[in-house]
Amino acid sequence: MALGIFFASTTGLEAQSNALSAVSDNIANVNTVGYKAADTQFYTLLGSQPSTYNNASGLASSRVDTFGVGSYTRYSILDQGVVTSTGNAFDVALNQSNAFFALNDGYGNIYYSRAGQFSERSVDGVNFLINNSGYNVQGFAANGDGTFSGTMSDVIIDPVDKMPAIPTSDMEIIANVPASGVDTSTYGLTVYGPTEGGENMNMVFTKVEGKSNTWNIDFVAENGTITGGPIEAVFSSDGKLVSPKSFDITANWNDGTSNNITIHIDKMTQYAGSSVETRISQDGVPSGDYLGSYIDNDGVLRAKYSNQKTMDIAKLAVVSFQAPENLIPVSGTMFEASVDVGVMNYVIGPDTNNLNVIVPESVEASNVRVEEEFAEMIKVQRAYNLNSSAFTTANEMVSTVIDLKS
Repeated sequence: MALGIFFASTTGLEAQSNALSAVSDNIANVNTVGYKAADTQFYTLLGSQPSTYNNASGLASSRVDTFGVGSYTRYSILDQGVVTSTGNAFDVALNQSNAFFALNDGYGNIYYSRAGQFSERSVDGVNFLINNSGYNVQGFAANGDGTFSGTMSDVIIDPVDKMPAIPTSDMEIIANVPASGVDTSTYGLTVYGPTEGGENMNMVFTKVEGKSNTWNIDFVAENGTITGGPIEAVFSSDGKLVSPKSFDITANWNDGTSNNITIHIDKMTQYAGSSVETRISQDGVPSGDYLGSYIDNDGVLRAKYSNQKTMDIAKLAVVSFQAPENLIPVSGTMFEASVDVGVMNYVIGPDTNNLNVIVPESVEASNVRVEEEFAEMIKVQRAYNLNSSAFTTANEMVSTVIDLKS
């Protein structure tokens, strides 16, 4: 009797063992961020050559002998897990199924993953953004002018410790000048530029004698002189400013620096009452100390400062593929590309943005469904037992033949 009777049950045991291993991996990784569940697929093993037989009519016919079952593992790459908030500044989730982070293992090998549980690691004084396996996250370095490098590279967290002050060049003042009862009205302003905290400057309205509703505007600075004034301001009888709507001054500071500033006063009024400042806005910003970094919903890694401003550090690379199902699994959370995935495109690139793809301070949970895995486990166990019974029966048949021969 041919020993081939053991082959079907043996391959069945091996295939069901692989299926049970996949179920075990899935259950073990139910809480692994970005894990994609493994699913075991089965296929029939066929004989390599057809056997030819003669039927009653004398015509030739053929069939292919079957020799058991094979199995392979397929990952549910496009089945998205639930996005959950973590509150961690470097955690990022992807809210699109065909989207992957790019990772470098340090040897130039690029892998792809949806596990956005990132952190910071210092190597020889250089701070890298890494994933939970220690691979370097890929992105595009900021150029400093609002654009990003066109070359994908390791994301390095290298913000300046102090953001310098941005000099004031444009200022809008909304306030009221008292229509009666005073000859002067003063408004305190802060101008940024030469010092970290800014310089104090007063805008002084002085009533012009012999002219109704007319004032001279001049400026006084604590640590410098202001040129460009006085400027004559005229209000209408109903309290609205007639002229000028804006004007330019130059602030010359004692340390040798200066600011050219355009002052907008078109929304100032002259009503009865006090000299109330309702709003003073400007484009100047004081210096700021580095507080920390975070990733925003555009995928941009930003440094935040004590002056409430931010500075771009880099933008994360997020890619897609024509056939992402053909990515080769390296683990349950990382994959590598092959020729079968087709063309790679940037979902988020140096010049590419995509709304609602990035969810900051969040991660994508495993897409494992525990109830389905336990149901699969029961099914696999029954199939394994059936193959085991078939193997035992075949063994008993062989033993019987051996006993008869002896």
